[in-house]
Amino acid sequence: MKSKTKINKQLRKKGNPELVETIMDARKNKRWYRVSEILSSPRKNKLQKNLDIINKESKDGETIVIPGKVLSVGELDKKIRIIALSFSKNAKDKILKSGGKVSTIFEEIKKNPDAKEVRILE
Repeated sequence: MKSKTKINKQLRKKGNPELVETIMDARKNKRWYRVSEILSSPRKNKLQKNLDIINKESKDGETIVIPGKVLSVGELDKKIRIIALSFSKNAKDKILKSGGKVSTIFEEIKKNPDAKEVRILE
């Protein structure tokens, strides 16, 4: 587990204002703290998940958090809600076409500060 000091130190190196704000909000809430740890890590450690992997590792009706980018490789045959830092355009289209929902981590922290019924996919 990273300390808040370590996260703050890594945060100074980030140039994307939306990413910085997301990390700061996630860091304040202990249920979202793991997301802030992952997002504050160096760029080479960033997560990118394809839809086929998300499809394998999730259940129908579940809410999944991807602390990184969702890519469009594969198909989604479940109605799941995916929360991520960003989405490729094709991935977003495929998720919506399968009946799922998309949201950014920043929006979700505001709506669901307690991270109820949310599972982080690392």
